[in-house]
Amino acid sequence: MGTKGQTLKKSLANAAPAEAPFDDDDATVDHRELIARIRKIEIATTRKVNDQLAGQYHSVFKGRGMSFDEVRPYQPGDEIRFIDWNVTARSNEPFVKRFVEERELTVMLLVDASASLRFGSNLQLKREVAAELAALLAFSATKNNDRVGLAMFTDHVEHIVTPKKGKKHVLRLISDVLTHRPKRRGTRLDEALGWMTRIGRRKTICFVVSDFLAPPESFEKALSIVARRHDVVPIVVRDKIERELPKMGLVLAEDLETGREVWIDTDSKRFRERYFAENEKQHKRLKDLFRKLKLDAIEVETGGSYAKALVQFFELRARRH
Repeated sequence: MGTKGQTLKKSLANAAPAEAPFDDDDATVDHRELIARIRKIEIATTRKVNDQLAGQYHSVFKGRGMSFDEVRPYQPGDEIRFIDWNVTARSNEPFVKRFVEERELTVMLLVDASASLRFGSNLQLKREVAAELAALLAFSATKNNDRVGLAMFTDHVEHIVTPKKGKKHVLRLISDVLTHRPKRRGTRLDEALGWMTRIGRRKTICFVVSDFLAPPESFEKALSIVARRHDVVPIVVRDKIERELPKMGLVLAEDLETGREVWIDTDSKRFRERYFAENEKQHKRLKDLFRKLKLDAIEVETGGSYAKALVQFFELRARRH
């Protein structure tokens, strides 16, 4: 059994990088199976975009400003400051300028590909949830004619897809998230966030999809810097076992990022108290960091309704704006 928690292993910040490419057995997917998985995600996420997220994404993530569209005859109630005096003078009747929102945005998906995302106790792996979230966000973006890109990271950024538009491009992103074979096991959120700061000159909507199990202080500075330039939305992917450890007696737990194994007694009252206390402390530190940096985070769980969490996020953002 594989699990992950600060009580069971050393922190991610100190995880030793693998020298050889990480051999992910689940990454080798039959071509027909891959197409079926992509198609399933496409159908599920497209329906959710149409049924639950239509209009919310558009209203929350504004364009870069207003641009001139055309002039039209003045109508009672129009603001005088929008009168086009040159056209008015030539036509001897008042005309006003009409502006439209510059809608096109760039969305960047930073997706954690480290070994801890291979864990899941509730019918889904964390990385499967990450893939579906990436698909849902990508389809929402492309439906609004925005460009969307991808960067997958472990302890460094391993795979980059340049932002583009269109359904074909989104399907390529989903395929990449499902099939990418990470070269390392560990996680360095500060590396991924630092990369985003270096390459993102124009303001970007940046969704960071990760389990965020690294110590918050290891990436606080990088997160603070990137949040000043971009609209950063952390999406925390958790698993039920991280808050409700079942009693299974003596089990062999594996640290998926270092390969270290340790026997633990899940029935032990002392161990359980320490386990829950450490996980709750980690969770609180993370929430405190997001609150300190004024970031609206989304929290989802394997086997849960991630679409509902996104809808709640959009509704919260809409009320604040």
